[in-house]
Amino acid sequence: MIYSDKVMDHFRNPRNVGVIEDADGVGEVGNPVCGDIMKITISVDDTDTITDAKFQTLGCGAAIATSSMATELVKGKKIQDAIEISKKDLADELDGLPAVKMHCSVLATDGLKVAVDDYLKKHGREPLSGEIKSADPNYNPEEDEDFEDEDE
Repeated sequence: MIYSDKVMDHFRNPRNVGVIEDADGVGEVGNPVCGDIMKITISVDDTDTITDAKFQTLGCGAAIATSSMATELVKGKKIQDAIEISKKDLADELDGLPAVKMHCSVLATDGLKVAVDDYLKKHGREPLSGEIKSADPNYNPEEDEDFEDEDE
């Protein structure tokens, strides 16, 4: 499997690893099929701008790279703009991902959406993201007819 230089850089030198203490939003997602698990924490200011994002990922190099890139992309974005980042956007920012690793970018985008929704719920607001399938520990993307079509 061939990875781009950007994927390898974000795998070898991941940005924003860790947990934000007293985070405004927390998102935890996983994929029981491949074993990848991600936790993303965000800080949000009073203008709904993400000021910081950190992650912890247990998974393959692509899962770590997409998590790292996702945290880089969301800093300074309004929450509405952040949740619109697609798996294709992440893959493009990393100069591509092998097709069999695209599920890793879904975990990163889903983790972010869960964190944003957590922030909104804590502030008595309606979630923006709808159903996040990978937040369900029993979710199996290989059994999901819509999996390949998400964000395409």
